[in-house]
Amino acid sequence: MALEQRLEVKMLQKLILTPQLQQAIKLLQMPQLELSQTLNQELVQNPFLEEAGDEMEPVAEDNVVSEEEPIETRRDEAETPFDSLMNTGVDDYFDNRSYDGRDLGYFSPDNNPTQSFDQYTSKDGDLSDHLEWQLRFVDLTPAVKEAALAVIGNIDDNGYLQSTSEEIAAYTEVKITEALEAINVVQGFDPSGVGARDLKECLVLQLEPLDLRGSLVEKLIAHNLKDIERRRYQDMASHYGVGLEEIKQTIKVIEGLEPKPGAAMSGSEPIYIKPDVYVVRDGENFRIILNDDSIPTLRINSYYRKILRQKNSLAKDEREYLRESLRSAEWLLKSLDHRNKTIYRVTDSILKFQREFFESGVSVLRPQNLKDVARDLGMHESTISRATSNKYLSCQHGLFGFRFFFSSGLKTGNGTVSSTSVKEMIQKIVDEENQAKPLSDQKLMDILKASNIKVARRTVAKYREELRIPPQYLRKRID
Repeated sequence: MALEQRLEVKMLQKLILTPQLQQAIKLLQMPQLELSQTLNQELVQNPFLEEAGDEMEPVAEDNVVSEEEPIETRRDEAETPFDSLMNTGVDDYFDNRSYDGRDLGYFSPDNNPTQSFDQYTSKDGDLSDHLEWQLRFVDLTPAVKEAALAVIGNIDDNGYLQSTSEEIAAYTEVKITEALEAINVVQGFDPSGVGARDLKECLVLQLEPLDLRGSLVEKLIAHNLKDIERRRYQDMASHYGVGLEEIKQTIKVIEGLEPKPGAAMSGSEPIYIKPDVYVVRDGENFRIILNDDSIPTLRINSYYRKILRQKNSLAKDEREYLRESLRSAEWLLKSLDHRNKTIYRVTDSILKFQREFFESGVSVLRPQNLKDVARDLGMHESTISRATSNKYLSCQHGLFGFRFFFSSGLKTGNGTVSSTSVKEMIQKIVDEENQAKPLSDQKLMDILKASNIKVARRTVAKYREELRIPPQYLRKRID
């Protein structure tokens, strides 16, 4: 078949996302922290945007974005991204809000937060700082000290050395013997066990201060970690010619050692999650509160609008810049408002589907998916996915990601139950089991079957693994 070049004319219909629509979609799926950073950045870049003052004065007429604004720079805009998805009931509720948004359930932003004394305190040193501090008190040759610094720099947050002696020697250009000496020096530092290259070495290093080198403890660590994991106590007792009780006491010593010696000094800051929505009990009903505590309250700057009305006071390029800035500011405010509306409506739909959960807890969680909410709200499933991505809801039962409420269902004799509820039942059964005789996956399946929940044993094993519950032989405790 001969190859040839030719020109063809085709007519195609494609949906092209405008930059404004792309911005609206991005705002919808942003978590709170990212949204706050984006809005603060827009405040710096766009002269038409300003943050409402803490005096919370009523918004002046010049600050209202009106479709009838007599500025010749306004152009016909495309329909806002979610207009066709909004029902009039919720729209009216949002449109009638007061200037500070309190009747939406918004938390008013604290523009004058009380300064915490924590910000003036010194920062705790991390593991690396602690090891370098100890290194200053050791008398070493310059080469070994340089290698020791490299060793410390290659220790992870758990206290394990992530480089070989050959790599340390090559990096610092020292002899391999000097690199090994540097590793031994660091391994003698506090916390005990730091600088090890694997778990076995980490545990053995901790035996030196306890004067247990060469003991049965070291032998079990060196050769029988798998047997300890499998609870093969009798086999170890027979192999070493000791009593079962001595093996148990030895294992208790091993269990008291620290498998991650650097974790307590890793210096990693805890991550706190702020809920995007609160669902609060109000008598027999529930109230939805949108949390915008860390999000700046934006409005259109009246000064620049007045300048834009003065037709003869601006050059052409200045006027065009202000026009574009005004359009961008208006679209941002509309997109932000639609984001709040969509999250509110999604929460309201989840509350409608999962009312039993908000009243009684996880055990009565109903199976639900994105399609159910999309069908209820008349929105596209992808919109629901964006609105629930990286969002969190707080209620009387705890803090939950929005995706927690979307789970598959299992058929039972009494209807369909959520897989999340089944996992909760498995967790409760295991928590209450006799640790001397833990339940097998088959027994867990039988208990669920007695509660009229029929699931396969492999499904029970799958849920158990998702809950990070060890298998039966690892849960067994021998006193």
